[in-house]
Amino acid sequence: MQIQIAIPDNVAHSLEAKWGSLERKLLEMLVIAAYQEGSLSAGKVREMLGMSTRLEVDAFLKEKGVYLHYDEADFEQDVSTMRRLEQEGQLKR
Repeated sequence: MQIQIAIPDNVAHSLEAKWGSLERKLLEMLVIAAYQEGSLSAGKVREMLGMSTRLEVDAFLKEKGVYLHYDEADFEQDVSTMRRLEQEGQLKR
């Protein structure tokens, strides 16, 4: 979908001088807001911004002052994975 907005030329030129591409800046702002409210996953952020890895997404979000969603379920999954790797001898302390 393409969305068009009308911005006075003088405002657009001023913002472009500060931000660069307005199209990219607006896309980033939309993606950040949607991620923060839980409407977009990190994978969708990666896809929408054309990034190749999750690390790029993490760095982008951190640069913008947005931190990854990490809840109790994520923590439990990490603990479970760590225990399994320890049992398999793939993780050493």
